Amino acid sequence: MNTSINRILRVDGSMRKAGSQSRALTDQVIERLSSGSAETLVTRLDLAEEKLAFVDDAWINANFTDPADRTAEQKDKLAASDALVAQVKAADTLVIGTPIYNFSVPAAVKAWIDMIARARETFRYTENGPEGLLEGKKAIIVITSGGTPVGSEIDYATNYLRHVMGFIGITDVTIVDAGRLNFEGEEKLASATADIGKIAA
Repeated sequence: MNTSINRILRVDGSMRKAGSQSRALTDQVIERLSSGSAETLVTRLDLAEEKLAFVDDAWINANFTDPADRTAEQKDKLAASDALVAQVKAADTLVIGTPIYNFSVPAAVKAWIDMIARARETFRYTENGPEGLLEGKKAIIVITSGGTPVGSEIDYATNYLRHVMGFIGITDVTIVDAGRLNFEGEEKLASATADIGKIAA
């Protein structure tokens, strides 16, 4: 019997609850990953509900203070970020579903990235530049859009998300393309579903 566990962190970036194509496709990814021999344990972060705070002056000062020297107030300021970082560290696979809003990621997705991309936690500075600390994980990113072609010169979401994953050490990244749904809806959804079916479970 295979007793291995695939710990999945699912991040939903769409602000729409009903009728969201990125959520529906992400459901398919989770179902696909759950169909393999390994047990799956899914933690869900719904950014439409979580309402993450944005980085501010107090957060920056707390983050750049040596952990041993942080005040109780600074620790409290970083508590939400610490919890989000712990979620990412605990996961074997990140499944991120997000639409493209105005050519880039939704503000909530950017807020999440700002909370998890932290020196000493998910990356470190070295004499050769930044080095990601989360090697050995993989990410599956579902990208939807109404009109922006995924991977095009006006898509500032897909390459950004791939770069951020690499920055924190996750270089095994799969992109599920469901762009231009307002123009090629049936074709693109069918293609995305087929691509999801090829993901190793």
